[in-house]
Amino acid sequence: MRHLYECPMRWADMDLLGHVNNVVYVDYLQEARVDMLRTHGRAAQTGELAEGVVVVRHEVSYVAPLTFKFQPVSIECWVTEIRAASFTMAYEVFHDLPDGDRRVYLRATTVLTPYVFATEHPRRISAEERETLLAFLEPVERRPKLKFGPPRRDRVGHYPVHVRFSDVDAYRHVNNVKYFEYFQEARLLLNARLWRDVPEGTPPPSVVVAQTDVDYRVPILFRPEPYDAWSWISHVGQSSVVIESEIVDGDTPLSRARVVIVFFDQVTQRAAPAPAAYREPLLAAVADA
Repeated sequence: MRHLYECPMRWADMDLLGHVNNVVYVDYLQEARVDMLRTHGRAAQTGELAEGVVVVRHEVSYVAPLTFKFQPVSIECWVTEIRAASFTMAYEVFHDLPDGDRRVYLRATTVLTPYVFATEHPRRISAEERETLLAFLEPVERRPKLKFGPPRRDRVGHYPVHVRFSDVDAYRHVNNVKYFEYFQEARLLLNARLWRDVPEGTPPPSVVVAQTDVDYRVPILFRPEPYDAWSWISHVGQSSVVIESEIVDGDTPLSRARVVIVFFDQVTQRAAPAPAAYREPLLAAVADA
């Protein structure tokens, strides 16, 4: 069984290209997940499974641009794996078309673990929670987890992460969606620094996010002092770039991310080769590693 959630869209969800911003999709997934866990099964009576979990990992594949509509966007979500102290959910974000086809915008998976916030420790899944999750189980073969490369801490890739009060959820942790926002700000600043010597008058490129993988290791908390984010270029293709990032508190890693961005032709709505003026600084950044 799959849960269907009709997610309202907001005009503020759009980016400069008129597409739903990559960060906002993760907010949509959170809304669909909470709706599923609040409305089904015996575990929904307490709400602990919906509200007492933390995200361990997100893997998000952006399939096609989504533009604003007054109608909701549909999200199917279900469970692909249940372990002793964690479970994995899958999602598909789409619109059903009048001709019967489905236009898919995004596919994603999330690994979650029940959590005791009073003691800041994960816990095992209860029998009632397992019963609820089993109703949505569609097992799939586990894919090998991509390993992150060694971190780099070059000055050009440094971004101070200032946590806003509104970033924090009811459990005094930074909400999982906000990490995507932090990583977005960090890579935008990295690119701006790498491209600062591009000749004036060179048309700016259009880029879209194709894939984002985020590992959550230690909760980020609200405080006046900023955390440190470090970003670096790990691979450059003809039309794509892989940017890795890490948020740390001193020497303690808090979260890691790998983002694939693609140069984009707004006319054809397809990937396009990176302009040389912008590709060469990226290649130089990889060569300097």
